[in-house]
Amino acid sequence: MKRRIPLRKRLLVRLLIASVLIAVCSVAATAWLAVETTTRALREEQGQDLADDMRILAELSGYAATHPDWKGVGATVRSLAATMGRRIALTTADRTLIADSARKGTSLPLGAAATVDPLHTDTYTETGAQLSGIDPRAVGPYRLTAKERAQLEAMAEKQRTCYRRFGVDTKVEQSPSGRPVIVSSDGSPAPDYLTGDCGYGLLSDPTGTEKKALDDLTEGARACLHQHGLDLGRPLYLMLNPTGKAPVSRYTVAKFAKEGDAKATETAQMCTDDALRAQLDPYVAPVAELYLGGDDTTPPRFDMSPANKAKIVGAAGLVLAVTLAVTAVVATRLVRPLRALTEAAQQPPDRHVRVPVTTRDETGILAEAFNDLTERRARLEAQRKAMVSDIAHELRSPLTNIRGWLEVTRDGVVDPDPALLGSLHEEALVLQRIIDDLQDLAAADAGTLRLHREPVRADELLDQVAAAHRVAADAAGVTVRTEEDGSPWLDADPVRMRQALGNLVSNALRHTPADGTVTLAARRDGDEVVFTVTDTGTGIAPEDLPHVFDRFWRAEKSRSRRTGGSGLGLPIVRHLVAAHGGTAVAACEPGAGAVFTLRLPGAPAPKA
Repeated sequence: MKRRIPLRKRLLVRLLIASVLIAVCSVAATAWLAVETTTRALREEQGQDLADDMRILAELSGYAATHPDWKGVGATVRSLAATMGRRIALTTADRTLIADSARKGTSLPLGAAATVDPLHTDTYTETGAQLSGIDPRAVGPYRLTAKERAQLEAMAEKQRTCYRRFGVDTKVEQSPSGRPVIVSSDGSPAPDYLTGDCGYGLLSDPTGTEKKALDDLTEGARACLHQHGLDLGRPLYLMLNPTGKAPVSRYTVAKFAKEGDAKATETAQMCTDDALRAQLDPYVAPVAELYLGGDDTTPPRFDMSPANKAKIVGAAGLVLAVTLAVTAVVATRLVRPLRALTEAAQQPPDRHVRVPVTTRDETGILAEAFNDLTERRARLEAQRKAMVSDIAHELRSPLTNIRGWLEVTRDGVVDPDPALLGSLHEEALVLQRIIDDLQDLAAADAGTLRLHREPVRADELLDQVAAAHRVAADAAGVTVRTEEDGSPWLDADPVRMRQALGNLVSNALRHTPADGTVTLAARRDGDEVVFTVTDTGTGIAPEDLPHVFDRFWRAEKSRSRRTGGSGLGLPIVRHLVAAHGGTAVAACEPGAGAVFTLRLPGAPAPKA
């Protein structure tokens, strides 16, 4: 019976688990590295791209804020494209090309990345937030003359000296219009508690250029307010933003906010912004569309850093180490019993070495099978030696008798009368029977036993065998009878089947005392035909049953070949039945006789 191995113990399952473990480690390490590196790369790339886009937009917005048109912007576009490694293109609202860093004829990207309009933008620049959506670099009529700038710079230096006397460290920054602005050393506005002492208000007073521009802005804002039903009833005056981050302050808005009129505040804010944009519009470039794209001629910004390379090398080394360790452990456990099997197989045949079984998987079963094979080989070797001894004994006895009688006859001691010749003939028949039996066994072992199959009726076989042994049975005082259950057919060699059944009957007659009975029966059992030979003899001991089909085996070693047979009849029966595709078994109870059962494949009755 084939031994069933638990699933977890199977060698294939264990190898698969080891492979899956290694694969999972490799995939996990690779996935972690890929996610970690890619995420970091994407963050760096996205952050860099966003910063670059904002820088490009800020540069072009600054150009538009300081130029009344886009003439000459091509050099700026090409310089930014070379620095950023991006394609940069500017077009009008109807996609008429203004400037492009790509080759002539290259199609534009599908959509614009941003709109370049210094009067309507929400980006940030180096000068700070672009308040009210107006680029602080768009100053237009608020740009100071050289004389005004020099006067204000001198005034700013005096104020710095005053701040320094009070222990306040300040510095001067230039606004886009050229107006100097005093700020703290950290870039924050200067403290206002020293305004009166250091004359800070004088520095914020508008110059002549700024007054004229502010008057124009005032008139533009007053007209807008009047249209919305708002009127201050007195001249409106806008003051400069003291921080220099925008051309003018939000005085009008602050006025209405102070009075608590939210709607008026919102309207005033809108009127001021619209008036300022209208005032600056002639001084800035027209609105343009910005297109951004990749540049295949520049190398990628992201390159794997040494830290990432070190992580990949470390993870790969760790996975390799785990793989080697798992493989070494599995291979050691697999190879150890195989080495033991190899060493045992290399031992001389006379040494029957058993291999220790240390596992319960395929290797352990192989070790058990090897041990069984070793024991079987030992048994076969012992049987071979016993068989040679038995064959020599079986042949020696009749040959010794024949030789002895021939020698005394040659010497004239005994006359060759008919009785002597009959005895010699009987010894020769014994020799012939032994040789024939050995020849049949040799053919069966070599697989050359020839069968001549034909449809055979089981009841006819029984009748023929019973008739052939009727004389011997009468001489022994034993009754031979047959029993048939129907007329089953089988496809068999009738000569060989009579030989098999005859050997069983001969064996039964030798072991059945006088007045006993030997019964031959045949019946159909499903698709098989079952033959039984039953005697009423002394039976066979249970410990002898496994050996009844061994060659030259006798239950009583002291019995001679004349009373116990040659010991080859039952082995021949087993080989003949096996050649027909059947089985032969023996069963008995001590003192109740023996039952030999032959099972052979049945066959349908031939058509008439």
